[in-house]
Amino acid sequence: MGKELFYVFFRDKPANVLLALLGDPKGNYASSISKEVDCTYPHIVKILAEFKAAGLIEVSSKGRLKPISLTPKGKKIALKLNETKALVSNE
Repeated sequence: MGKELFYVFFRDKPANVLLALLGDPKGNYASSISKEVDCTYPHIVKILAEFKAAGLIEVSSKGRLKPISLTPKGKKIALKLNETKALVSNE
């Protein structure tokens, strides 16, 4: 029930994408996030574009690779989201 209640408040995929970005910053690429949250690559790209427009992520360009990292604002929101998920899941 806790997981279901959490997703009543937050959309499933965007919340999971933001939480996935809390992980290892060296492995944060759109394709790896897509696999981690079980979502299509085009949908992940759309979600990431919305996050970038909101100032939650930064996308670097290292040749063909484009690592994604949370901005300070994005990290703060992701940590609060993680706390909220834990709180709702424990009840």
